Amino acid sequence: MANGQWYPPEWPDRIRALASGELTPATPRRAATVMLLRDGADQGAPEVHMLRRRASMAFAGGAYAYPGGGVDPRDDDRLVRWAGPTRASWAARLGVDDEAAAQAIVCAAVRETYEEAGVLLAGPTPETVVGDTTGADWEADREALVARDVSFAEFLDRRGLFLRSDLLGAWARWITPEFEPRRYDTFFFVASLPEGQRTRNASTEADRTVWIRPAEAAAGYDKGELLMMPPTISTLRALAAHASPRAALAAAPAQDMTPVLAQAHLRDGELVLTWPGHDEFTKRIATDGTR
Repeated sequence: MANGQWYPPEWPDRIRALASGELTPATPRRAATVMLLRDGADQGAPEVHMLRRRASMAFAGGAYAYPGGGVDPRDDDRLVRWAGPTRASWAARLGVDDEAAAQAIVCAAVRETYEEAGVLLAGPTPETVVGDTTGADWEADREALVARDVSFAEFLDRRGLFLRSDLLGAWARWITPEFEPRRYDTFFFVASLPEGQRTRNASTEADRTVWIRPAEAAAGYDKGELLMMPPTISTLRALAAHASPRAALAAAPAQDMTPVLAQAHLRDGELVLTWPGHDEFTKRIATDGTR
């Protein structure tokens, strides 16, 4: 392949079914993912934490991604201890209708980073962050969150922790194409690895994790060595322009949060798949199924 763009073989048939009216688009579920950054070695370019999805996964198996997952609706029905911009500010930034929805999305970002990377963006006061989270009691709580035995809001409340929303920056928003059977309205965040915490592969969905410079990861994609979905490589290219995690966080408020949704059209005997504003991902599919 020319690059590492993840492209499932069933897409052409599903695009045709959508174009003919035979396929009814699924309603996208809200999700959040976090691009966790740390300073590079010897004051070099910052590195981003990425995981490789197991090849056995039905969706994007073998692709590199960031920690992330779906929003838990239980996280919008109780107020959590909150540090940073107000919930109203987050609702405006994320483009959602109410403060409860904004809280649930931010909770999902922090929860998934904890579940899949072992990093917790929360602390006992609005100005602090917890230290080591690798103890047996922390692991029991993390596993309970993974199993959805407790909501993240309940976990924070029981631990007496403040969610540090000020450590997150909203970066992008991508919606799974209408022809996909499982669709997500995904909010991308950027964050810096808190001092004293370490990442680990805590995800059952990943077989590898890496710290890698965004430019290096993008180069691997361009060579066809690293498999990625369009939102992942797009955000990597944007991150590569920043010299430090602090610089990336400072740039977050200026990032465009307009949702990116792929569009499929029948044009001159071809099915043309485009992501508005991201021409590099355009795919042309012949009506006989060849590419």
